[in-house]
Amino acid sequence: MSIDVVIYHNPACGTSRNTLAMIRNAGIEPHVVEYLKTSPSRTLLLQLMKRAGLKPRDLLRQKGTPYAELELGNVMLTDEQLVDAMMQHPILINRPLVITELGVKLCRPSETVLDILPQPQQGAFSKEDGEMVVDAEGHRVA
Repeated sequence: MSIDVVIYHNPACGTSRNTLAMIRNAGIEPHVVEYLKTSPSRTLLLQLMKRAGLKPRDLLRQKGTPYAELELGNVMLTDEQLVDAMMQHPILINRPLVITELGVKLCRPSETVLDILPQPQQGAFSKEDGEMVVDAEGHRVA
């Protein structure tokens, strides 16, 4: 049986790397889209936001982006204007976004991915910083 999982990933992001590692710890090799190289189309981005229950402002990344320079904190900006900014500057799209048969989630924190993986973790998992997320039996640590 093939399990289809897609991750919109930035390899420079620790949260994204941890999420990808948890997907692989479940025995799944996802389709990895490095969205800074291959950005989603506007239509796809809007579909993903809808499926994840997110508004454009929910998906906007501030840290390490031109968010402040573009004055994207301005509450007068429309959703359309925010999506325009994400299309022009994909770094503004927060990550990682993960798509599975169980749903679409912005996986921040990274262990949020466990809620939508179609199969359990296959062993212990600790984040890059050493924080234990899954114990040796594959159970989520509170």
